[in-house]
Amino acid sequence: MHAFIAAALVAGTLTAAAPAAAADGFATGTTGGVAGPTVTVTTSADLARYAGANTPYTILVSGRISAGGMITVVANKSILGVGANAEITGGGLQLGTTTRPGNNVIIRNIRFSNASDDSISVTNSAHHVWIDHNEFLPGYDGSLDIKRKSTNVTVSWNRFRGTDKTMLLGHSDNYREDVGYLKVTYHHNWFEGSNQRHPRVRFGEPVHVYNNYYDDIGLYGIASTENAGVVAEGNYFENVAFPCHSVGGYAESNPGRLVQRANVFVNSGPCEAGGTVAEPRTYYSYTLDPTADVPALVQAGAGAGRI
Repeated sequence: MHAFIAAALVAGTLTAAAPAAAADGFATGTTGGVAGPTVTVTTSADLARYAGANTPYTILVSGRISAGGMITVVANKSILGVGANAEITGGGLQLGTTTRPGNNVIIRNIRFSNASDDSISVTNSAHHVWIDHNEFLPGYDGSLDIKRKSTNVTVSWNRFRGTDKTMLLGHSDNYREDVGYLKVTYHHNWFEGSNQRHPRVRFGEPVHVYNNYYDDIGLYGIASTENAGVVAEGNYFENVAFPCHSVGGYAESNPGRLVQRANVFVNSGPCEAGGTVAEPRTYYSYTLDPTADVPALVQAGAGAGRI
């Protein structure tokens, strides 16, 4: 933690926001498994059993669960870590299949490590998903992918430590079925020494990226491509050579649109921006924290064990 941040926290001039009791942003209205019973799981078999059930459940993950692959999560589930030590390792969570939707799902307070594929995959038209206060460590592929006509998702107060393909939004350049979907809010996440895709966006609009802390990023921060529309505001970029790609395209992908405002760049390059984007405020209300406060707020409040 930077000295000025630590001093401000000790002095009481900065405090971490209290964890939200309900989803905000595009996931507003998500209730998860509140309508069903609460169960506690300690094995991957039990987690798969309840996560794949066709009725609502609040599933409490206790301790470290080793998974051999992706565990399917279907509609109306809350998957919540108990205390500060809940972990899913070796595998991940896939929200929905082509025949069983993963809608109305909440995932909070879990550490994900060493995934054999993705840590979390939101796919197959899943909608109203809230992913909050988790920690992501490196895995084989993406840490948190959202794709294949999924939408109305909020990714908030998560910590990504040393991850590579951090957050993909949009399946591929050729999967144009994503047009009109992929409405996602990303706020108060801590990207700590991660490499790329924070997020990498195709087709979605608006994608709202605000009050995130980009801390020693390897390749780039945000990429808006394939005519996606991203609003990036109030983010703090520190030691990020390429904070944003957009109107110039990225890699093999065609250009996107990006509006940037109220961002701070410390020892960082410029944010490539251009074009107009639909305003997130036409979909929901939100309050920006002062950008200068973002590193302290996010370091104090993001990640598992903070709720």
